[in-house]
Amino acid sequence: MKGRTALITGSAKGLGRSTALQLAGLGCNIILNYVNSQQEAECLQEKISRMGVFASAVRADVSDPVQVAKLAAQAEQLSGGGIDILINNAGPFIRERRLFTDYRQEEIISLLHGNLLGVMMLDHHVLPGMRERNWGRIIHFGFGHAGEARAWPHRAVYAAAKTGLVSFTKTLAVEEATHGVTVNMICPGDIKGVNKEKTIEEVQHEIDEESPRGRPGTGEDVARAIAFLCSAKSDFITGNILDITGGLDPIRSRLRN
Repeated sequence: MKGRTALITGSAKGLGRSTALQLAGLGCNIILNYVNSQQEAECLQEKISRMGVFASAVRADVSDPVQVAKLAAQAEQLSGGGIDILINNAGPFIRERRLFTDYRQEEIISLLHGNLLGVMMLDHHVLPGMRERNWGRIIHFGFGHAGEARAWPHRAVYAAAKTGLVSFTKTLAVEEATHGVTVNMICPGDIKGVNKEKTIEEVQHEIDEESPRGRPGTGEDVARAIAFLCSAKSDFITGNILDITGGLDPIRSRLRN
């Protein structure tokens, strides 16, 4: 991937950070994105720069259409040759479990903008350049088993946005296939806290009794899958919804309870 440029939203911490480091290690130039985590973004930018590739950090909230447009324009300018890889990792999430009727209307709008409309708009901004170069990789983020569009009580708005993104992923993949652009969705399982920034080796001997795999999931599990989908020889893999869960299905277990 040497010479390619990747824009990764929400990449100062967590899964976005792990993805940025994975792609940088393969030679990608990296455009980081953050909203509030400026210090973390700048530290990561410095770390990636020491790996011998270009890195820059841009502040923008993907739930705001105006900021999405500015992010796309700034990223294109910083990249020099354009954005080759777009990783749509960022998306607001309300951790508190609530019934749909307990959400405020502004929260509903923010969740939809951040997890669906903002992603669509950012794709719309970068696709012309990808088409022109006849090469591009777009990755959307869902949640484990999002492709099944099942009920997820207390997560109605977030789940609706992400399952809508499933359909958009499949449609965009078909529309852009002849232009050398692949579009896939990564659906991480319940990867907790600091594990989002850990390597597989760091958790290899830890026990996770909830996981059928037996160990916790990590950021590296997700980042390696993304790197594979973004490689040049993965051009025949598009329109896929890839679960990275270690076999765990927490939504179904909650529905049984």
